[in-house]
Order: sequence, then C-alpha cells, then structure tokens
Amino acid sequence: MSNNARAILMMILAVFCFSSMDATAKSVALETNTVMALWARYAGQALLVIVLVLPRIRSVARTQYPVLQFLRSAFLLTATASFFYGLTRNGLAENTAIMDVNPVLVTLGAAIFLGEKLGPRRIAGILAAMVGAMIIIRPGTAVFSPDAIFPLIAAFAYAGYSLTTRYVGAREDPWTSLFYAALLGALVITTLLPGHWQTPSTGVLLKMLLIAGLGTVAQLMMIRSLSIGEAAMLAPFAYVGLINATFWGIVAYGEFPDTWTICGALVIVGAGVYVWHRETRGGTASLPAKAKTPPEGL
Repeated sequence: MSNNARAILMMILAVFCFSSMDATAKSVALETNTVMALWARYAGQALLVIVLVLPRIRSVARTQYPVLQFLRSAFLLTATASFFYGLTRNGLAENTAIMDVNPVLVTLGAAIFLGEKLGPRRIAGILAAMVGAMIIIRPGTAVFSPDAIFPLIAAFAYAGYSLTTRYVGAREDPWTSLFYAALLGALVITTLLPGHWQTPSTGVLLKMLLIAGLGTVAQLMMIRSLSIGEAAMLAPFAYVGLINATFWGIVAYGEFPDTWTICGALVIVGAGVYVWHRETRGGTASLPAKAKTPPEGL
C-alpha cells in the first residue's frame, strides 16, 4: 500500500473516531455540562497516554519544538471547546457541517505555510466536497444562527492544529504530540472543573471513558496520517465526518436527514472516492522534510 493510501485510510479512521466522540460528548454535555465533556476528553487522554508510555515517559516528554507543541495544543483545545459548546446549541450534523469549511482552510494554509502543491485534482476534490456540505446546510436556512459562530471558530482553530501537526508529524514521536495536546487541555480544563463539577451517573461515566478512548485513537491516527500524507491531499476526507455525524444524529438523537442531506452526502462520498483514486494510482506521499519552515508565530 502506498503512503498516500495508508495516510488516507488513517485519516478516515481518525475522522470516524472524532465524529463518534463528538456524538458521545453531545450526550455528556446535555446531561451534565460542556466542561465535564471537555474534562473527559483531555484528562482521560492524558491519563491514558501517561499509562501507555510510562516506561519511557522522559523520552516522550522531550520535544524539539516546545513552542509549536504548545501552539498546536492550544489550537486543539480551542477547537474542541468551541465545537463541544456548539453541540449543545446546534444539531450534530449541522454543527459538523458548519465546521466543514476546515478542509478549505487547511488546503490554503498548507500551500501558504508549508509549501505544498495545489494541483487541480486536489482543488476539485475540495470544491466538490464543499458543495456537498453546502447542499446539506443550505445557506440562508435556520442553520446559520448566531450559534453557528462556535463551530466556525472551531474550524479555524482546527485548521491551525492540522497544519502544525503536519509540520512536526514526521519529526517527533507521535506519542510526544499526543502527550502535550492532552496535557495542556487537562491542566486548563481541570482549573475550571470545581465550578462545573456534577457527579456523573454510571452511564455518563462510561460515556466519559468512551470520549477519552475515541479521542486518543483519533488523534494518534491523525498524527500518523499527517506525518506521511500532505495536508492538502487529506483535506477532502474530513468531510467523511459529516456523514458519520448524520448517522449518529439519527441513531442517538432522532435527527433524520432530509433529501438534501442525502444528496449532499453522496456528493461528499463521490469527491472522496475521486481523490482516493487520483492520489493512490502510484507514487507515494512526500514527507514533510521539504516543507517550508513556518513563519514566526506558526
């Protein structure tokens, strides 16, 4: 299997885990509050990572890019907090659809900051997938309420996280990136926890554990994917999360898709299949060694 194919498969798995985590987080946030869901996400991942790497914790904690690790962790925390809060105000599929401007931001950012190429097939895949997302959310409808600002903030922050992850991905142990992203989030959210703590029921506690597990697997797969595949090539596959979010919206919250949602999902799938076919017909993904050094501040 080529580097491109492996990178795409890991990205699809990461997106599936992230969207499943979001569906679980919505349930926890509605039954308790957003801070409880965030604490499960970050404190749970921090504990899980520490347990898994305990024999080599010193080497894992050693980083060549402390500023970038802090920055990417802050991006991820901002994205997660904004998105989780948006889940309590918007439908699961709608919240995900609004955040799905993120692949366009990643593609443009990869060209500007990382020197990645913007070939016609990548641009076509991004545009087609975004058309699918627009069919689903239908601008001008109730989806665009003031509450839409939260997933929009999440989209910009997540694009920053993806680009910084792409830059450090092949240069550091993936567990190092996992460790720092979890550590910052756990420290910040734990300081907020005393004013928001609600003793969870057994069911909520199990959901909180599931959030931690899904978040850890998703982030590890994403880091590995971005370490061997270009961000611009992988960007269209973020739209797979919209399809999974629609599924969980039906199963968990009774949010049934209409005809437009189904049509948009088919367009998104078609765009992903097209990019998969074009990018895996031979050759391998270039590694980030050729990427430009980001300007100071990124």
